[in-house]
Amino acid sequence: MKKTVTFICLFIFISTMNAQTKSFYDFTVETLDGEKFEFTQLKGKKVMVVNTASKCGLTPQYEGLEGLYKEYGSEEFTIIGFPANNFMGQEPGTNKEIAEFCQKNYGVSFPMMAKISVKGDDMHPIYQWLTSKELNGVENSSVKWNFQKYLIDEKGQLAEVIAPTTIPKSEKIINWIQATNNK
Repeated sequence: MKKTVTFICLFIFISTMNAQTKSFYDFTVETLDGEKFEFTQLKGKKVMVVNTASKCGLTPQYEGLEGLYKEYGSEEFTIIGFPANNFMGQEPGTNKEIAEFCQKNYGVSFPMMAKISVKGDDMHPIYQWLTSKELNGVENSSVKWNFQKYLIDEKGQLAEVIAPTTIPKSEKIINWIQATNNK
């Protein structure tokens, strides 16, 4: 009986270790300009991943995201925006139109990626990783609306999921950014 329990525990441990086959740094995405963007270049940084939309009641969060990026963006922190049209068609534009909108209306300077799907059958692999405990090793979540935030620590681990209505410069997010890195 003892050997069986030990074997089962070992099997569960190995299965759990193998379940998380990819890390945040294993992904390559495309920018709004069509360039490849490898997440390996973010090693050692804290990262906020946020799905965005230009015709949403929360769209003014672009201003807060840009302010947060200007104040805290550095070798230790960045923001990655992913436009998505998953919620009531609130991001209908092309990548070029999205880039123009972000620049003209909010002066966005943080990295913006090509438009993707953040839920459903065509969910982009990075969002599959962000929302699946089996893949990220931390927790399951679902993208509830535009401007949901995923905090990735400097080791590439999912640290926290932040509700769409939480403003970018919230105390919770700023405290997380300012917390000492555990490199």
